[in-house]
Amino acid sequence: MFTTIKNYLSLVKFSHTVFALPFALIGFTMAVTSPYGSFTFRKFLLVLACMVFARTAAMAFNRYIDRRFDAMNPRTASREIPAGTIPPNAALSLVLLSSVLFVVCTWFINALCFELSFVALAVVLGYSYMKRFTPLCHMVLGIGLGLAPIGAYIAVTEQFSTLPVLMGCIVFLWVSGFDIIYALQDDTFDKSQRLKSIPVYLGRKKALRLSRMLHLMSALLVFYCYFAGTFGGWYLIGAILFSLFLIYQHTLVKPDDLSRVTLAFGTTNGVASVVFGVLACTDLIL
Repeated sequence: MFTTIKNYLSLVKFSHTVFALPFALIGFTMAVTSPYGSFTFRKFLLVLACMVFARTAAMAFNRYIDRRFDAMNPRTASREIPAGTIPPNAALSLVLLSSVLFVVCTWFINALCFELSFVALAVVLGYSYMKRFTPLCHMVLGIGLGLAPIGAYIAVTEQFSTLPVLMGCIVFLWVSGFDIIYALQDDTFDKSQRLKSIPVYLGRKKALRLSRMLHLMSALLVFYCYFAGTFGGWYLIGAILFSLFLIYQHTLVKPDDLSRVTLAFGTTNGVASVVFGVLACTDLIL
């Protein structure tokens, strides 16, 4: 039983929830500290559940759709579906169950969230097909994760607001940038299978240059939000640390040296998100 649970958590890369979850909590905290919303434990749990179910559906669907490519790629051949530890139909069942639970949770939140849940699902599930059609697939992933702070804010207030949308743009730029770095590992394989990505389309040097540009814009937007919002010192510290983590990850990866991509992609971005999320939420609460 423990092994099965471990396999499913590995299938959906549950640890990578730390990328978008802190920004969802920022959006939620913005809402409950605004004049338009208030904190309830029920709504907090529903927002968390939406995050988990949406991401589980997206990751399981990605593994299901890409199972043939994963089996051929030496880097991904040991993943659960090609390795045979999770049957394809079981992964698809997880996608369907998670999608239904996501929509049900939004129905219990409010009508606007329920209506937008189908758009959100279309984006996060549609990402899995994108690399078959466009090198801009990284941006679609960025849009999907960028919905987190916006959706969390709407869950509480039932309305849009500029600052949560700006937070979503920060996530969009940040995620698009680090997904380009992650895709560097598979540029040769993707070329052989006629799959599309920024590294395949631009080459490694230009792809890294574009990633740096996206991360620069993300960092600038983080500081813009400091001046546009009502943030104080804790947020400013978080913004500085977040930016330093973005700079640091670009010192780890070179066009001819991808040995530290995992450190740049997983560890650095995970820590950056958690640190910024904690400090920004602390600032809003205090």
